[in-house]
This record gives sequence, structure tokens and C-alpha cells, in this order.
Amino acid sequence: MGLENRLAKNKKAIVKDWFDLVAKTYAPDTAQFIKNNQDPFTNPIGGSLSKGLAGLFDQLLADPDRETVRSYLDPIIRIRAVQDFTPSEATAFILALKHIIRDHLKNDLSDGHTANALLEFESKIDSLNLFAFDLYMTCREKLYELRTDVERTKIYKAFERAGLIAETPEHEPGL
Repeated sequence: MGLENRLAKNKKAIVKDWFDLVAKTYAPDTAQFIKNNQDPFTNPIGGSLSKGLAGLFDQLLADPDRETVRSYLDPIIRIRAVQDFTPSEATAFILALKHIIRDHLKNDLSDGHTANALLEFESKIDSLNLFAFDLYMTCREKLYELRTDVERTKIYKAFERAGLIAETPEHEPGL
């Protein structure tokens, strides 16, 4: 049986362990809420994680399609980009999947064929992590851009109220 087939057989347990690990990256009360309530309306973080991690795992088992991967990964990364995570903390959950898979395959890793197949599979996880980092940085750039625009508007309005800026007509009258 190939590695992907073994992983697909254990998908539910692997994705559950992955979900639990990601939930643990939050404060204990938040983690408990995320784990116990996965309704996307009352708990958008838990819902996004549940759907996203399962979809990402499916994509790793198959030949990953970049846009499909983005559709699962983007909501998770957007949430983590606005929270108090460093870039490495925001994306480390992807690399943690390697350890989870190794734990599930620990009895099969003595086989050289399985070990080689696992190395190839782990390179997919590494690529996914790089993609996640790119998405994270794009989100952070957009956040900083929005914050800059808000501050610029505040300053402009303050100067305008203080009479330091006067509106100039678009067309100056001719002399």
C-alpha cells in the first residue's frame, strides 16, 4: 500500500490531531472554544480551521492545485495575520503536520520505501509552508497599508480642522 493510501486511511485521525495542535497555539480558553464549537457562524476560526485543514490534507494527498490550496489556506492565514502571531508562529502549524504524520507512521518508517515516500510527501508540506508564508506577508502588507491610509486620513482631517489646509479649486480663474 502506498504512502498516500495509508495517510488517506488515517485522514480523520491525522486531521483531528492537526486541528488540535493548531487550536493549542491560542490561549487556553480560546483553544477550548475553537475545539468544542466548529460552527462557522458562531466560531469562524474553528470553522475555517476545520474546513481548511481537511481540504489542505486532501490536496497534499493528491497533486496539489495552487488555486484550490489557496482557497483552503487563505482564510486560515488571514485570521492568523491579524492576530498576535509572528510570521513563523502563524505558519508553523503547517510544518507540525510532518510530526503528526511521523507519529501515525512510526511503525512503518523502518521500511526504506516508506521513508523515501515520506521524504517526498514532506517536500509537499514544505512547499505548502512557503506558500503560506507568502500569503501571510501579503496579508500583513495589506494591513499595514490600511493602517497607513487611516493615519494619513486622520492627520489630513486634523490639519483641515485646524485651518492649516485649504481646499484649492480645481480650476484657477484666469487673470
